[in-house]
Amino acid sequence: MKIKLDENLPATLVDLLAALGHDVDTVAMEHLNGRPDPEIWQAAQWEKRFLITQDLDFSDIRQFKPGSHCGLLLVRLAKPGRKALTTRIHQLFQMEATATWRGCFVVATEVKLRIHRPQLS
Repeated sequence: MKIKLDENLPATLVDLLAALGHDVDTVAMEHLNGRPDPEIWQAAQWEKRFLITQDLDFSDIRQFKPGSHCGLLLVRLAKPGRKALTTRIHQLFQMEATATWRGCFVVATEVKLRIHRPQLS
């Protein structure tokens, strides 16, 4: 899977996810730090990358309707420290069928995972 990590996620995830076979890029690697969210979103879509973020600006499922994009994982941890974020995201990509998340709106907490899939026509 082609993945883009938002600037609010630990850079250590790049190597961890790459070791699992993913093509990982970051907002920082593209010098997009501090850029408005629409620019981050456009960059991810243009590159056909699945965006992983903690940013609540990406939480509106009506705006980011499943099937209208390359995929989005919104991580919402109660205590989102670097270690907790790294552990949870790495765990998800090790244990879940993330290849099926293309075009989905996914929300992950410490204990729950909600996958909103595109509507079948």
